[in-house]
Amino acid sequence: MTLSTFGAIMGFAAELVKQAEDHYRALALRAKDSTLKEVLEALSSEEVRNHALMMRARRENVTEMILEPVTGLHREDYEMDLKAPDHREDAEIIRAALILEERGKKFFQDASAKVPLPEVARIFRKVAQKKEENLQRLQGLGLDKTFGKRA
Repeated sequence: MTLSTFGAIMGFAAELVKQAEDHYRALALRAKDSTLKEVLEALSSEEVRNHALMMRARRENVTEMILEPVTGLHREDYEMDLKAPDHREDAEIIRAALILEERGKKFFQDASAKVPLPEVARIFRKVAQKKEENLQRLQGLGLDKTFGKRA
């Protein structure tokens, strides 16, 4: 399905961060490593703030831009099955978190180039940049390439 209006993009952005928040919270409950658990809880809290930011941006700009046409964004490019297998090992949890952050980064980068409002594009770029930092943080948790043994 095409995200063809500003309103559709903002609705999808809010949905995306809400899904990530819920997923990070669930992953944190399964994490065995205390540092990983803390990182996942921080990511969940960050997504709570991102959700509020998306909702506020949508409310503040709804009257002037809600039906403004947008081209080139498709939900399918950013959706994923979040009902994936039960992640029991920290390595699997890290992989799932990396996938979530990468998906969010890609959406917010792509959407920042498409949204018709400069202030919303700036918000999207900031969220994408934070997701890049989160990717580096997750990758730097001290796990080697086998994702199961401390380096």
